[in-house]
Amino acid sequence: MRVEIWSDIACPWCYVGKARFGKALASFPHREQVEVVHRSFELDPGRAKDDVQPVIPMLVKKYGMSEAQAEAAQDNLSAQAAAEGLAFSAQGRDSGNTFDMHRLLHFAREQGRQTELLDLLYKANFAEERSVFNDDERLVGLAAEAGLDTDAVRKVLADPEAYADEVRADEREAAQLGVRGVPFFVLDRTYGVSGAQPAEVFAQALNQAWGDRPPLRMAGGDAEACGPDGCAVPQE
Repeated sequence: MRVEIWSDIACPWCYVGKARFGKALASFPHREQVEVVHRSFELDPGRAKDDVQPVIPMLVKKYGMSEAQAEAAQDNLSAQAAAEGLAFSAQGRDSGNTFDMHRLLHFAREQGRQTELLDLLYKANFAEERSVFNDDERLVGLAAEAGLDTDAVRKVLADPEAYADEVRADEREAAQLGVRGVPFFVLDRTYGVSGAQPAEVFAQALNQAWGDRPPLRMAGGDAEACGPDGCAVPQE
């Protein structure tokens, strides 16, 4: 079974939702047969790379909140994250363009290190003081922690078109599926789960998607094959 997760590194509910889904998956009896693929979704795709702002003023400007409302919202997110065992800095974080991070995540997927890099990006953005935005060397360091070759990472970051098509393809697909917010989880292209649902909801969705898979349909008749008792030998 394949689970595709559309998310953005700038999205706090994606950070929390990934942890909740991870808890559900850890207790899923068929977890070893589940492939998880992370898909790209930018919350602010038109934002310039050098447009880096503190989170609180950005929320005030973008959503018309008061500063007190923005701070209260971040405090609530911090509590939600803590309940999942996640560190979260309610104050002092930056916001910015995430396109390069998404490009690196596609590169990391090719190297089998996508989840490792995503976890480090989330942690760096939400729990650490140094900004991850418009800082290529910061991204190189995180990629190295994820087990990626630093020269290859620098090459990707230096070429703005490297893996850009893959990011855009994910975003077009999200639009075709009707995804308007993240996190968004798609199970076997049959079930969708929107938002950072409780782990119990994810567990129910996993079980339902697994149980509703169509049975294997066989083509042709029996033919020679090998099994636990040996290999069939054609008789003269």
